[in-house]
Amino acid sequence: MRYEIKGEPMPVVICQVDNGETMICESGAMSWMTPNMQMETSGGGIGKVFGRLFSGENAMQNHYTARGGAGMIAFAASFPGCIRAYEITPSTPIICQKRSFLASTGGVELSTHLQKRLSGGFFGGEGFVMQKISGSGTVFLEIDGATVEYNLAAGQQLVLDTGYLAMMDATVQLDIQAVKGAKNALLGGEGFFNTVVTGPGRVLLQTMPMSNFASILATLLPHNTNS
Repeated sequence: MRYEIKGEPMPVVICQVDNGETMICESGAMSWMTPNMQMETSGGGIGKVFGRLFSGENAMQNHYTARGGAGMIAFAASFPGCIRAYEITPSTPIICQKRSFLASTGGVELSTHLQKRLSGGFFGGEGFVMQKISGSGTVFLEIDGATVEYNLAAGQQLVLDTGYLAMMDATVQLDIQAVKGAKNALLGGEGFFNTVVTGPGRVLLQTMPMSNFASILATLLPHNTNS
């Protein structure tokens, strides 16, 4: 599979696949393709179906396979931002925010990741449930806004505001930290908790979390009032 990412800040990844090669995507993610790309919809078993629903994804996934020769298929982002490609191996799984999976080659597996520390799950910004991407192949992630990537050494930490964590290596630990001082927490505008990530491993941050954008947009929209 060969690919090209075009069109930021409303990007699309265009994949050139060989005969018999399969691409996997969420329901509705395909944008355009050659006629020889054949689709098959699959849930992968009841456990995987419920796992995807629990992690915020669609219950079913679409598998597109090139038949009778090489093919082309494109997957477009649903929100202004960027698409990032990562190579996955059995020894290098990654953990992502909900809704970040866009598409992948056939050997990549998407599953539910539960935070081991309950505090990190309930207050850490990305919620108790995240996505684990494992297996072998290439995965394309949909990121809100631009990206900044850090490679943390063992024990090195970053403190993040809610929602800015897009992806991390499975070796990175996630927890929460209460904002110190009642006045800071109540009046500082940063909320009561921050997310803390601890290395070793990569951490990918996003500059415009969809939840933040939605909150700002809601303040600008007119509100209907009953007369």
